Amino acid sequence: MHNNRFIQHQPHARQKDKSSSLPSPRRGWRWASSLVLTFFILHSSLFILTSCSETEEESEFANWKDKNEAYFKDVYTNAVSRQAAGDGSWMTLRNWSLGEDNADFHAEIDDHIVVHVLSSSGSTSPSPMYTDTSRVVYEGRLIPSPSYSSGYVFQKTFEGEYNPATAVAAKLGVQEVKDGFATALQHMKVGDRWQVYIPYKLGYEDKAEGSIPAYSTLIYDMTLVSYYHPGKKTSVTKAQRKTSKP
Repeated sequence: MHNNRFIQHQPHARQKDKSSSLPSPRRGWRWASSLVLTFFILHSSLFILTSCSETEEESEFANWKDKNEAYFKDVYTNAVSRQAAGDGSWMTLRNWSLGEDNADFHAEIDDHIVVHVLSSSGSTSPSPMYTDTSRVVYEGRLIPSPSYSSGYVFQKTFEGEYNPATAVAAKLGVQEVKDGFATALQHMKVGDRWQVYIPYKLGYEDKAEGSIPAYSTLIYDMTLVSYYHPGKKTSVTKAQRKTSKP
């Protein structure tokens, strides 16, 4: 009698052991929930990192158009004031491609570039023409911003501090660069070193270019090393070939 009861309960015991080796609905639900939670955390982290990066960039260049317009206006006004006071190291130059003022057109502030002459060669030679090719050492930067008190350097042809003895010149066709840069080149003498302020209208305008945001005033420290007319040849180093055009 005792043995029969044992035999009757044994199949039930085996069935219980078999079912315990399979995942229960509760265990499967927990596994799925854990997977969903992990995915959500990873996705959220990526979103937060991306958002932080975008927020930092937006903060760096907040109200960028207004700031650049105000900055260039101040530089232009200062240059005009210094010129009037007899300071010959400051100039305002009209965009080379504009005609003379007339009844239908009058050049605005942002139709000019501002030049601060850092050093003059005193050369009496002509300046490059629009069809010429120039060799220029330069550094380009943006106006000051929260993280860059002197302005973010977006392009340069030399390493470290400027040294005319070691700086490599970039080979640039005058007609291949932006109007503001071309205007400066067509007024420089070989050996001149200028700091040039270019309003966004004569630069990249309302378009971003690489690390340069749209509506950026461009500030160049530039030295004209040499230039030559069409048809003449000059040596070009690898470093020069890699330099992008301003």
